[in-house]
Amino acid sequence: MKRFIWGRFLPGKGENVMKTLLILILMVFCANAAVFGAAENIEEAARDFVLLLQNEEFSKAVDLFDNNMKKAVTPDELRATWKGRQQKVGSFQEITGTRTESHGAYHTVFVTCRFEKRKLDLKVVYDQARKIAGLFFVRHQIVEHSTPEYLYRKAFKETEVQVGPMDRPLPGTLTVPIGAGPFPAVVLVHGSGPHDRDETIGPNKPFRDLAWGLASKGIAALRYEKRTRQYPTKNYDNITVQEETVADALEAVALLTKDKALKADRIFVLGHSLGGMLIPRIGKQESAIAGFVIMAGNARPLEDLFLDQTLYQASLAPELTPEAKLHIDQVKQQVAAIKNVHATNFSGSKMLGAPPSYWLELKGYSPTEVAKAMHRPLLIMQGEKDCQVSSEKDFKEWQRTLSGRKNVEFKLYPTLNHLFMEVDGRSTGADYQQPGNVAAIVISDIANWIKGLK
Repeated sequence: MKRFIWGRFLPGKGENVMKTLLILILMVFCANAAVFGAAENIEEAARDFVLLLQNEEFSKAVDLFDNNMKKAVTPDELRATWKGRQQKVGSFQEITGTRTESHGAYHTVFVTCRFEKRKLDLKVVYDQARKIAGLFFVRHQIVEHSTPEYLYRKAFKETEVQVGPMDRPLPGTLTVPIGAGPFPAVVLVHGSGPHDRDETIGPNKPFRDLAWGLASKGIAALRYEKRTRQYPTKNYDNITVQEETVADALEAVALLTKDKALKADRIFVLGHSLGGMLIPRIGKQESAIAGFVIMAGNARPLEDLFLDQTLYQASLAPELTPEAKLHIDQVKQQVAAIKNVHATNFSGSKMLGAPPSYWLELKGYSPTEVAKAMHRPLLIMQGEKDCQVSSEKDFKEWQRTLSGRKNVEFKLYPTLNHLFMEVDGRSTGADYQQPGNVAAIVISDIANWIKGLK
């Protein structure tokens, strides 16, 4: 392949890199290295790169290049190109979005940059070692999102709300059916990473699909910006899942119980991936929640899940380079370090993208064991083609632990991936970049389950 650098082509070297490991860390609904948005998340890494350019830290920016790029572009050349671009389109204003694509062993992030005169997408190409292998400014592309077939737009209305404490509120959208209420309602809890309220990944918006689909069937839904997205500059050096996810989910529940259009005793919480794993913890802290939906929630420790994801991506490559093998070894070492985290050996070094405080709080947490002590209804859902949370290891562990409960239901979907969207063949994560919608059967199953509860 060719290497793109600011509008000119550079000859690629070492074509065997196309056969190397693609370490796919998409940071959407998986429990992965970028637990709450550290630089391991490739989209956040690309955002951070643009901010280095904005802050004129060109030497630091070049340090992120692969060897070929470093030979082709010096910090001074990078400075001249960045300044020259702004002379044409005006000064840089802000980053307005990102999207990702996969091409063989390369992972590409399009960072939409708003300049004074126009928007441009900065195409940042990463190799398998997470080094920048190419850069190119391209015309801003508006990605269309699919409209689900189950949408009945006249059946509901949407209003903007604020979730959480007044000093740091989270903007949210409350979708409420039109008609004679009050209605049951569902709080949607994100997976890993600094998600927006729709859990947008590429052209897909799973939480928007869920909210619109459920509201079309007479069930309200609340979705909101995740704290680490809304306040990205806050110091998260000592963050925990309580601060990142649980506390805001509880605030969202409290908000809905006060809304007269909703049934205060029929508020449910739906968690996806990391959000699903944390459902038992959320339920333990709030007895007013009527029931719970776990979508692709891992039953195993996050670090174990990440190692499995890394090994799975390794299995997709025809062969492993020494660099790829080294990366796997490093992941194994960090997993071992996480297992050894204790209050007495607490350090400030991040492991798999998250600080020790994060891992320390999760140490010993077993979602299935905590769920056993919760006697409220549970619906546990899983796509069999999920490449991030295992139907064999995680879903079956939920079944093994909770199958004796009469108020627990299990749904396994043979053709759905981690986003609960249809996929041909096996899912690798690259399928997340294809436009789709949460499957209609998933919407129907959730709605029927909620309506069927007494």
